[in-house]
Amino acid sequence: MSGKSVTKVWARNRRRNWMSALLASCVLVTAAAPWCSTPARAEADSVIKPNTPTSQRIPDFVSLVKQVKPAVVSITSMIRADAVEGDNGGMGGMPFPFPFPFQMMPQPSHQTIEARGSGFLISADGYVVTNNHVVKGATKVTVTLDDGTTLPAKVVGRDGKTDLALLKVTTSEKLPFIELGESDDVQPGEWVIAVGNPYGLGGTVTAGIVSARGRDINEGPYDNFIQVDAPINRGNSGGPLFTQDGKVVGVNTAILSPSGGGSIGIGFAIPSDTVRNVVEQLRKTGHVVRGYLGVNAQVISPVMARALGLPAPATPGAPPIGALVASVSPGSPAEKVGLKSEDVITDFNGQKVSNPHDLAVRVASMAPGKQATIGYLRGGKAQTATVTIGDLKTASSDGGSSSNSDVARGQRLGIALAPLSRDVRQQLGLSADVRGVVVSDVDPGSPADQAGIRPGDVIQAIGSQAVDSPRAAVASVKAALAAKKPVLLRVMRDNQSLFIAISPDGGNNAPTPDDGGDDDDN
Repeated sequence: MSGKSVTKVWARNRRRNWMSALLASCVLVTAAAPWCSTPARAEADSVIKPNTPTSQRIPDFVSLVKQVKPAVVSITSMIRADAVEGDNGGMGGMPFPFPFPFQMMPQPSHQTIEARGSGFLISADGYVVTNNHVVKGATKVTVTLDDGTTLPAKVVGRDGKTDLALLKVTTSEKLPFIELGESDDVQPGEWVIAVGNPYGLGGTVTAGIVSARGRDINEGPYDNFIQVDAPINRGNSGGPLFTQDGKVVGVNTAILSPSGGGSIGIGFAIPSDTVRNVVEQLRKTGHVVRGYLGVNAQVISPVMARALGLPAPATPGAPPIGALVASVSPGSPAEKVGLKSEDVITDFNGQKVSNPHDLAVRVASMAPGKQATIGYLRGGKAQTATVTIGDLKTASSDGGSSSNSDVARGQRLGIALAPLSRDVRQQLGLSADVRGVVVSDVDPGSPADQAGIRPGDVIQAIGSQAVDSPRAAVASVKAALAAKKPVLLRVMRDNQSLFIAISPDGGNNAPTPDDGGDDDDN
């Protein structure tokens, strides 16, 4: 033992002896001596006891969680290894780590993988909602209730396009369940609570706020996610997202994690309005049918908006809203109610349509045979139509359009036009009933080039005027330029119609790959 250590021990022993003598003397003197009060009493007198008003306390979710937690379950799936490898998690090449946010563990046989996810009961007789990617390719599925009871589960139906699945467990007892709320009523900034089975830790509760609504993360045709900052990790997939009224407004399905680790506060949930429609169909038939309108729609650029004579946005600089109808499928519900190309759909069943994706989501969510009210602009004037929604599965894809054909150069736009000869039709694979003029060349850097016009495009109309020859096309272009308006072209490309607006003074917006694409889901 060093000299310093000995000194410390000696000092400690000396203090102990002094305290013993002091306490012994306190027994002999009167209790009135203030220096004889015990240390315990002194500590009690100095304890800080904050008296925080109830109104200033942060609200908690203890009562809510106690009520809803019994309806949340953990799900274990034995999934074929080849199904996971070939599927990358169930929804394609999603930009999230570890194919999807659920935990997997290889089995000794190397033939199956154990996938863990979450779910929740929606009926007393044992129906459970979860994600499609949690059970896709599963050879066996089990559900563990909040009390630890494990039950075998049957997959009633799956829907890959929305990443939802419905399971069924059988038990002699009535099970606690929770209701779906209205996701359209959820607002950014609102408190939400997630309950699930992250990393196999069942019954985990996390909380946060709604960060945004209507997120399209380019993973499916009906992406319309609620973004939340509540911590969501692997294994939370399929679990419920609650608002403070105890109702489910979303199904947690994915996270964004650039590092490949856990939550960074960007999670996504499928809205309950989508869940309700899909689950009802899965419960009745085991599969999902989607509504069909029969229009190919595209995003409206500011140049297009000016060319169409659309009203300016209420907020200066805001993008134009609505879905521009590029073409209407023959015999479709849209054609039956008189919708035409150049119409701009702004409203569907009382809900605003900001872009073609909005329209696709709303149409697909309706059951075939139901009626919907469509608000649209034609020539700048508001109109409405009531349409009976069709069935997407039985819908035929759109065909062509119309117009005929000389040779001229579109002045100031930078395009060369040619008639649709027999040879040109054969080269482009066009039928005899397709009319218009073909773009034979585009000047690099010209207004047409900047707007996205390509050689091989077939111009069928300029503005509302169909063109059947280069001479007629040039005349229509001159008329548009004289009116000091952008030139709006209806173009056929790869047998699909789209609109392209060309502004001779620049500022053109070339169509994105999605613009004018065949949106079969509309």
